[in-house]
Amino acid sequence: MSRVARIRADLLSWYDVNARKLPWRAAPGEAADAYRVWLSEIMLQQTTVAHATPYFLTFTRRWPTVVELAVAPDAEVMAAWAGLGYYARARNLLACARTVVERHGGAFPRDEDILRKLPGVGRYTAAAIAAIAFGRPAVVVDGNVERVVARLHAVETPLAGAKAELTRQAANLSSDARPGDWAQAMMDLGATICRPRDPLCERCPLAGHCAALAAGAPARLPLRDAPPVRPHRHGVAYRLFCHDKVGLVRRPPKGLLAGMLGLPTTAWRAEPWTAAEALAAAPMAADWRAAGAVEHVFTHFSLTLAVYAAHLAEPPPALIWTPAREAVAATPSLFSKALRSFA
Repeated sequence: MSRVARIRADLLSWYDVNARKLPWRAAPGEAADAYRVWLSEIMLQQTTVAHATPYFLTFTRRWPTVVELAVAPDAEVMAAWAGLGYYARARNLLACARTVVERHGGAFPRDEDILRKLPGVGRYTAAAIAAIAFGRPAVVVDGNVERVVARLHAVETPLAGAKAELTRQAANLSSDARPGDWAQAMMDLGATICRPRDPLCERCPLAGHCAALAAGAPARLPLRDAPPVRPHRHGVAYRLFCHDKVGLVRRPPKGLLAGMLGLPTTAWRAEPWTAAEALAAAPMAADWRAAGAVEHVFTHFSLTLAVYAAHLAEPPPALIWTPAREAVAATPSLFSKALRSFA
């Protein structure tokens, strides 16, 4: 038996016993529901299984099929997404659901190339749906798989420059016999055994095949380039109360946090806003007072958002007046922080 054949047999045998039980998964050997695979993969981008799972359960209770999600109001879906971040993904989620209904009769296409034409579905997600939901041979490569492959083959090229090689090596290992189980087995191995730090090599079914372990330093790989410096920006948010309601705005349809409800803000810039500038930029005349600041980190920059607060006796129509408790749940985490921290 070749090395590749032994790796496949050893990993699939391990997966049959140790597969994680996740709400979007079918048992080993069974095909999963394409809607649930797609939804979970979109949610799991840039977050963890533990964080994404309650959101997945909420979504599938409210919208158990892609058809029901497709007709859901945008605002309800965006509010349910709050806390998962990367709100462009939520907009693409709706666009994808509606495309599946309008162009594919409410059923996800089985072909990987057609899947990649859906909004928000890239190479990895298309391959995952094709393999896991439809049993199609596909090369499914996420961060966990890259780490496993880099260690199995002791790839010394830093990760940013090694992706093509890692994908090629992953393709060589991929199993056509059980493509969905193979993809999930590789993911599970990376998530639970071949961890970024402190890999559990003594429990690894592929320990005998691992070049990095044989060299004595598996945790050293994959090598990473120095992270880019994240710039810092400053802005001001205005928290205006009228009785038990807070004034919100709908953010523009394009840009960061597009289409979401939030507090009125200034632009976000490199220099801090002075008190005079903050007061001059306020959305309306009121007795504005400084009320602290919140810190938030986005993918490409960090933000200090100064908060100014005021109360009005009558609610002007320019804002969307929302009960304070509902506003915390309906707004993305940046604004939820500003509402919770200074209530």
